[in-house]
Amino acid sequence: MSASRPIAEDDKRVLAAFAEAMPQPVLLVDGAMRTLARNTSACALLPALKIGDPLAMGLRAPQVLDAVRRVCAGGGAETVRWFERVPVEQIFDVSVAPLLLDGPFAVAVSIRDLTDAMRTERMRTDFVANASHELRTPLASLLGFVETLQGPAREDPRAREQFLGIMRDQALRMSRLIDDLLSLSRIEQMQHMRPQGSVDLVAVVKHVVDTLGPLARETGAVVSVEASAPALVPGDRDDLIRLAENLIENAIKYGGREGAPAQVAVNVESEAGQWVLSVTDDGAGISPEHIPRLTERFFRTDAGASRAKGGTGLGLAIVKHILARHRGRLVIDSKLGDGARFRAYLPEA
Repeated sequence: MSASRPIAEDDKRVLAAFAEAMPQPVLLVDGAMRTLARNTSACALLPALKIGDPLAMGLRAPQVLDAVRRVCAGGGAETVRWFERVPVEQIFDVSVAPLLLDGPFAVAVSIRDLTDAMRTERMRTDFVANASHELRTPLASLLGFVETLQGPAREDPRAREQFLGIMRDQALRMSRLIDDLLSLSRIEQMQHMRPQGSVDLVAVVKHVVDTLGPLARETGAVVSVEASAPALVPGDRDDLIRLAENLIENAIKYGGREGAPAQVAVNVESEAGQWVLSVTDDGAGISPEHIPRLTERFFRTDAGASRAKGGTGLGLAIVKHILARHRGRLVIDSKLGDGARFRAYLPEA
């Protein structure tokens, strides 16, 4: 069903105004599938598409073009799913509907980007699955030991003492996981609220190093601090303590080499109008393919070693979200066999 006569210029202006009023990308084509109008969002999404050109010159999605062709031939409104694989994966819902303009015929193509919604849903599903898995293991262990203590080991003091120690460790593991989950949830809820206070990053670092002193002595780690005071940043003190604590504790726990205690260097220095908290270890390093995933929730390069040392797999995810709230960024440098360096960039106050 194509137009019986060309669309008048006044109608084209109305169509252009209609398209521009839409928040999502919108295209309008005539019965011959030539582009009549497109809004700014559509221009950004499909920069090759020009007014007057055939739709296929700027939109290379066969399922969308087929839907437009069917509507132009007299079919009713349709909605199709469009998957774009390059340069990055994107998912769109495309609605195609006829418009009658007192004779001339046009088709509206409305494009809704589902990429963020689908990614968020996938992250939520993965998060629930991972959290359930992390809790299920210690919970199953606790239940098993309780049943043993109620049965075969009821009258065995030595077994009871051993099992109670293991049960305490598993309960502490669940407690740490729940604490980290609650912290992550709180930070995400406040991520859009920029902190208003001013915090001395050097004082925060020294406080954290003192707090982690018992852990360093227990593991034999040597932690050195090099920082000039003060290093004022706009921030929330509790969040920045958590940030420094996660970075330094990770270096103490995992920064050693082949069983040797970790050598951890903590620096606070100014760089290009920002303060940088740098935590460097001399450990085995991190494989290049793992570095982009380190801030994912529950991602571990060595899950067994992490759990054995009390890790929850959420520490660097918390660091990432704290830095996002503080308008900062995390840079990770590492080579296998050459240690790792984590740098948190924060704006100067």
